[in-house]
Amino acid sequence: MKHYYLYAAGSFIQTKDILKVKEKYTDEYFAEVCMADEKILEECIQKAVGVENEMSELSSGAKYKILKQISDAIFENRKTLAEIIAMEAGKPLKYALIEAERASQTFLIAAEEAKRIYSEILSLDWFSDLRKEAVVKLFPVGTVAGITPFNFPLNLVAHKLAPAIAAGCPIILKPASATPVSSLELAAIINKTDLPKSAFSVLPMSHIVSKPLIEDERIKKISFTGSPEVGWEMKTRCRKKRITLELGGNAAAVVTPSADFEEAVAKCVTGAFAYSGQVCIHTQRIFVHESIYDNFVRKFVERTSKLKYGNPLETDTDISVMIDETNAIRVENWINEAVISGAKVLIGGKRTGSYLDPTVLTNTHKDMKVRKEEIFGPVVCIEKYLNFDEAIDLVNDSRFGLQSGVFTNNIQEMNIAFTKIKAGGIMINESPTFRMDHMPYGGLKESGFGKEGVKYAIFEMSDMKILVKPY
Repeated sequence: MKHYYLYAAGSFIQTKDILKVKEKYTDEYFAEVCMADEKILEECIQKAVGVENEMSELSSGAKYKILKQISDAIFENRKTLAEIIAMEAGKPLKYALIEAERASQTFLIAAEEAKRIYSEILSLDWFSDLRKEAVVKLFPVGTVAGITPFNFPLNLVAHKLAPAIAAGCPIILKPASATPVSSLELAAIINKTDLPKSAFSVLPMSHIVSKPLIEDERIKKISFTGSPEVGWEMKTRCRKKRITLELGGNAAAVVTPSADFEEAVAKCVTGAFAYSGQVCIHTQRIFVHESIYDNFVRKFVERTSKLKYGNPLETDTDISVMIDETNAIRVENWINEAVISGAKVLIGGKRTGSYLDPTVLTNTHKDMKVRKEEIFGPVVCIEKYLNFDEAIDLVNDSRFGLQSGVFTNNIQEMNIAFTKIKAGGIMINESPTFRMDHMPYGGLKESGFGKEGVKYAIFEMSDMKILVKPY
């Protein structure tokens, strides 16, 4: 069992309070991690605040160099990092390797964005001969708290940390208790760079210990990815503090008669079952035109049946265990509730320990949890629609609105989808699960508040100021 010290403002520290981390597939402990207490957190906050001026004065070139160093080191160590992700998160190695490569790209994007932080010169002589101009610039907001979930233990950390460095903000990270190892491996990489030591901490800790991240006025900004219940409650507690919430949803895809049929099936299967559906933009609802519905369902079930279950460390594994048995039982119960209410299981629905078979349901209705709530599991509901307007209404019939997918080759339908779907992102001929790390990312309705995506997160971590002067 490997032992990990926590990373407190540039120092690796041993503590008595230990968190044991399981390899999710074998259910055996493979690592132990030191936990932070209130004293350590207070010291890290003090040091972060103390280095705010130094961080704000870093040149674009200095920030570029730091971020590029991190990006290069992640890429060089991507296979090792992917194996750690596979062990602690139960994520199949093929997806874990993609995550490690994306994390490298996220830091590279931030390196580039650090060289072009937004600013502009605004002429003020529009309506008179007033000889003044305005300089508009972004300034770092101050110390940031990043709170990350288990499902992307490296790249979602990157999406908090990389923009913070680019913006010039110190950051304290609280990783998910189920998957803290990836972030501590990242801390070891960052510790070798030129980033000011007090500017970054990785503190595995309890919710009680972490309260100051939400409530302490010295923390100027929170970036949270997690459940809606926790996120919206956090927003009420942080009061005047700036906050970004990425809270997931029950994403929908629409498949029209004009779509590339085989492509739609393949991408929807991947969107539904990649990492056992434990993705914020997991394809949970699919609405298929009645003329192609039967064939789509047949092909979808056939393709689902070929997904290979196994150890996430094996390169040919498509699907593995969920994060824990508690969540697997929850999803199993939701499926059973739906069946009692009239849903039909086309494939799957069975659970063994923390593994749940990829499950396809039909004959569902909007009040079933499998359609109404964020299931965060390997379950998809497939239903038919009669016309495109009805499909749009079905997609929008949700309290969530993160991303949606529309498979169509009809330009008019593309434009209608963009105008009328109430979601933060509409993916044409892609499943809702599609994401590139430089895209703006964030939902409408109960799916979130604010935007991620490196450039857009930099805006969220900055204050805009204007200087008016003569010329």
